[in-house]
Amino acid sequence: MFEKYAMITLYFSILVVLGYLASRRINTMEDFVIGGKSLSYWVAAFSAQATGESAWLLLGVTGMGAMLGFSAYWIVIGEAIGVFIAWFFMAPRFKYLTDKYDSITVIDYLVSRFKAKSHLLRIISAVALSFFVLIYISAQIDATGSAFEAFLQWDYHLGALVGFIIVAGYCIAGGFLAAAWTDMFQGAVMLVCLLALPIVAGLSIDNFHSIYSGLETINPGLVNIWGGGINALNISIVLGMALIGLGFLGSPQVFARLIAIKSMNEIERGRWVAVVFTIIVDFSAVSIGILGRYIFADQGADPEAFLGNGAQNVLSEMVEYTFPAWVVGLYVAAVLAAIMSTVSSLLVMASSSLTHDLYARIYNLSMNDNQATRLCRRITVIMALAALGISMTVAFLSPDRTIFWFAVFGWSGIGATFCPMILLSLFWPKFTERAAIASMLTGFSMTLISKFYLQGLDSVGDYITALETMPPSFISALLAGYLVTIFWPDKELEKIYASELEQGEVLG
Repeated sequence: MFEKYAMITLYFSILVVLGYLASRRINTMEDFVIGGKSLSYWVAAFSAQATGESAWLLLGVTGMGAMLGFSAYWIVIGEAIGVFIAWFFMAPRFKYLTDKYDSITVIDYLVSRFKAKSHLLRIISAVALSFFVLIYISAQIDATGSAFEAFLQWDYHLGALVGFIIVAGYCIAGGFLAAAWTDMFQGAVMLVCLLALPIVAGLSIDNFHSIYSGLETINPGLVNIWGGGINALNISIVLGMALIGLGFLGSPQVFARLIAIKSMNEIERGRWVAVVFTIIVDFSAVSIGILGRYIFADQGADPEAFLGNGAQNVLSEMVEYTFPAWVVGLYVAAVLAAIMSTVSSLLVMASSSLTHDLYARIYNLSMNDNQATRLCRRITVIMALAALGISMTVAFLSPDRTIFWFAVFGWSGIGATFCPMILLSLFWPKFTERAAIASMLTGFSMTLISKFYLQGLDSVGDYITALETMPPSFISALLAGYLVTIFWPDKELEKIYASELEQGEVLG
């Protein structure tokens, strides 16, 4: 046990040092929110993907691999496509426009893109973002407690509280720069740990060649890319996993890195880093789950009986099975890395949105940088405490929850609210402010309707549950934005935006 704690202590010490170094570079509100637009392509790419992946990857996706087998690889395909589109097609245009508008948040970009005539767009965006950010952060805090419980046999509540205090501390001190630098470090830890485990575990199996036949014996559906076969329910499950990547097409926590990156050249360098990182970590996570199902199959037919709810303990079981104690400590750090990289980024983004996008831009235009930075830190504390409260409440009310779907709900809410609107705003000059508001409200409300109403219907509930909330909410938001634009066009705005695009040499 000493070896585990020594490794975790070393890991936390590095985070504290990075947070301290970042805090010394915080002089303005822009420094706190986007790090002074100083990120290199390595930091931006690792930070964006580490933020997007979270504990959902290490605990949730590994669990899905154990539960579903080969069909869980659809997650890899979906996320790789989403990251590719975001970095290769959306990022250059978004970077050009945010630099042109001098935006320091995604909401700044929206207000400038639509030449907003009122504060309605800013208010709706900030409130919707803060709501789902709280849900997503709560899922990460929940995962922290589960990680300490699984790896170190801590009490769940104590583990959640300790992880929360550490990440909130360095995040409040160093702001965005601390989040980005620690994300780079934590992303590297995640990458190495996820890549190493299935390789070492696979090589340790004497009859490696029999894994496929062994999985087929356990359950033929484990080696079928369509799960149990091609039917409506399984296709819904596959689509739900494959379309998780939609959340990369404009989610503010990911696109904040594109605002903060140094230049267009850095985006061109970083896009392959982001795509390759995503493929490696996602593929490794699913493979860990599949190997775990094979290795521990003799413990029972139901993987949840010996790998926990949603099989989300498969990572900890595999690490204990494969490595000595000091390496186990490194994997505890890797799980915490996935969690904390996401929590820190979301906290900074949400607090800066409420401070800059709402209070400073609407109610206190004369606020100076020092005042804004102090307020942003206070709001960060409040948001963090609110997320901790939600996490504890959900843990009490829903003991059967899984980290995978808890996190996906928050991810889907942010994605459905913002991604369709960001897509249309970048590539459709006709898209209007009124349509953007309609798209956001539709995505926001459909996420809640899908989760709490449609999934309970007798006729289609099972299929909506399998599909999850992202696809129906995303499509509804996209359709709402299109229809409102067609029926209530804004010719003047269309001409202005088309002219702005023509000025950008990067767009050709």
